[in-house]
Amino acid sequence: MSWLTALLALVVVTAGLLRWRRPAWYWLTFGVVLATLRVLVRYSSVMDACGLTVPPPRWRLTIARMANRPAPESRPPRILRLRPTRTGLVLRLGLRPGQDAFDVAAACDRLRHSFAMYGVTSRELRSGVVELRMTGYDVLARVQMPAKGDNAPMRVPVALREDGAVHYRDYRSTPHALTLGATKSGKSVYQRNLVAELAAHEVALVGIDCKQGVELFPLARRFSALADNPDTAAELLDALVSHMEGVYHLIRAEQRITADVPDAEVAADIWDLPAHLRPTPIVLLVDEVAELALSPTKADEPRRDRIITALVRLAQLGRAAGIYLEICGQRFGSELGKGITMLRAQLTGRTAHRVNDEPSANMAFGDIAPDAVLAAISIPTETPGLAVTGDSSGGWARIRTPHTSMRQAVNACNRHAHRAPVLPGFAAFRPELPPTVSLVKIPTPTEAPASA
Repeated sequence: MSWLTALLALVVVTAGLLRWRRPAWYWLTFGVVLATLRVLVRYSSVMDACGLTVPPPRWRLTIARMANRPAPESRPPRILRLRPTRTGLVLRLGLRPGQDAFDVAAACDRLRHSFAMYGVTSRELRSGVVELRMTGYDVLARVQMPAKGDNAPMRVPVALREDGAVHYRDYRSTPHALTLGATKSGKSVYQRNLVAELAAHEVALVGIDCKQGVELFPLARRFSALADNPDTAAELLDALVSHMEGVYHLIRAEQRITADVPDAEVAADIWDLPAHLRPTPIVLLVDEVAELALSPTKADEPRRDRIITALVRLAQLGRAAGIYLEICGQRFGSELGKGITMLRAQLTGRTAHRVNDEPSANMAFGDIAPDAVLAAISIPTETPGLAVTGDSSGGWARIRTPHTSMRQAVNACNRHAHRAPVLPGFAAFRPELPPTVSLVKIPTPTEAPASA
């Protein structure tokens, strides 16, 4: 018996070490089995304690009374499927008559404690079917993206959600997006990771970085056009508006609305055009939009109005022409001037990293998901990259971007530099590149310049 005791002690110690140092490994080796047994054994009693049961139907009560048997117990939702994943469990439930998906969503916190899971979220798949996604550990503490993603045209993985699912940036369903975040909140890493993922797709990248290009110009080999000051940005936006109008002329010429053309072949955007005629889609990334919206002097106001007007036109009309906007900034509200709230109304996707005040969170979620405002302002400073994302549907979730260094992003852009298309009318905005793009060491104050 001594060797059995020693073996059991070794297993317990190993499980404890894995749970402390490698929670993902612990879940795949020990946690998934223990959690599955815990859910199946406790299911009926937990559902009854959480108020997720319904009384038995009258016909069963009648039969029990006629047969002089005890009354049947209340019934919990049916378990349709229990599927383990690499981060937790997915429990699909069939609701009983009289139950509602909102009841399950309201009980998620109690289910988390009762099943001893790290987190529980619910979503309604269809009428009468609810899916519970339960995570066995904190998947956002150390983000590990799956090796294989569900990639599609104009759809890239950018972060990991708190329920263990991958968060995708889908430009076909959410054309334009707003990203907010204070200094050192992870906003730049989110944008860097987005560029690195888009680099492998057939898409033209256009950037505006008024911080003298420190964020986007190292990635310039994958960009078709770049601007590093408001004057160049105004000209670049005018060129994008002209490009958009040209694409609309092309779509109009190829619509072919005749009686013998099927409805599915009538062109209304670039994705309805034949592949050999389809223009390359464009993603416009604006870093620190406040630098474009603020006018330091009276003489700068015409340029500022010209920039904001172009951005609003692109946000309102650019989707069908294949132009998608990624607007980033620390704040985004009416204090930036006329036209800003009109632009924000067109930015469907919202992502907020750590913000320093509640008004900043209200700028992102106040008009679409008020419940997410408190979550955005409660992000701790020691978790850079953690963010809250939502859209116009009112749903929201916590996400965290995997850390992508500047070198990793530069390597990804250099590797796919051949995919950067040459856009007609944008030759003046292509950056002049050295033979290689590398990170330059910034000398310390004690170091003399090389030319001295």
